[in-house]
Amino acid sequence: MSDRDLIIDRYKDLLKTYLKGKSETALYKGQQFSRKLIEQQISPDDVLSDHVSVLHELFPDMSEELKDSFDFLLEVMIGYGFAYREHQSLRTRQRQLESEIEVAASMQQTLLMSDVPTVDGLDIGVKSVPAKKMNGDYFNFVKDHKSVSIAVADIIGKGIPAALCMSMIKYAMDSLPEQRMQPNLLLENLNRVVEQNVHPNMFITMLYGLYDTDLHEFYYAGAGHEPGFFYRASEDRFEDMFAKGLVLGVSRQTRYKEYQLRVNLGDMIILLSDGVTECRTSKGFIERDEIVDLIRAHMHKPAQEVVESVFNELERLQEFELRDDFTLIILKRKV
Repeated sequence: MSDRDLIIDRYKDLLKTYLKGKSETALYKGQQFSRKLIEQQISPDDVLSDHVSVLHELFPDMSEELKDSFDFLLEVMIGYGFAYREHQSLRTRQRQLESEIEVAASMQQTLLMSDVPTVDGLDIGVKSVPAKKMNGDYFNFVKDHKSVSIAVADIIGKGIPAALCMSMIKYAMDSLPEQRMQPNLLLENLNRVVEQNVHPNMFITMLYGLYDTDLHEFYYAGAGHEPGFFYRASEDRFEDMFAKGLVLGVSRQTRYKEYQLRVNLGDMIILLSDGVTECRTSKGFIERDEIVDLIRAHMHKPAQEVVESVFNELERLQEFELRDDFTLIILKRKV
């Protein structure tokens, strides 16, 4: 007799014992016995089939209607068994996928991690938080003896493909050190890389800038990226940092324009992704003026505290559920 036959015989004995005495002990033994059924991979419909056969043995005079009802229940449970096994298979595959995503997210964080540099005369604050496990935003700093470059980008597309695409962008930038000093040329080279290597339904927006720490000039170019803000301390005024340019990957022949800002004491450069300006609350999308008001309310603080405060407030307005990746960078010129 096979193990399965022994298990079924044991189940029949337990059922008969319960039907005769209906004791709590018999019920408990039935509950415990369910583990054996799972271990032997005996499906619910098989258990029900054997359950019906026991009832036929114990109650041979059952009415035909009652017997027919058990036949109906058995067919239902057979369908349930198939659906249950399919569900369990899908759950197993989902757990495997989630595990793979965890590994990929960890690798992405390691590969794309960028240390915030310490720069004389600049106070820098950065906050970048993914809405999901994989981050579709990217930022990067590169510092040398007389300048610091800043890139902030956003993939139009999410998940693992976006993360892989962002990794490619990072290493493409690392391979173009000679263009780093000219933002428009760097974007033109990146655009050719993206157009040649990235699927046509994925695009990348980017703003790339170079801060000259000797002259305190900021040179930048944009590829369809969300405009940042520039705060002029002398006028106590925020203005939009528009940088016109087509998103990366659309046309190989795209050319980009370089812009320039003079940065005086107290001035601030604010770079961001659309996860900041397209924050959606119960009342709709938040306005850019509201972002400015939040920054203004905290700009007396160090730059890192400013970005943390803005993030905390926008997270609260979204009921602590980010709907898009969030990246906010502030560079404040100090004495």
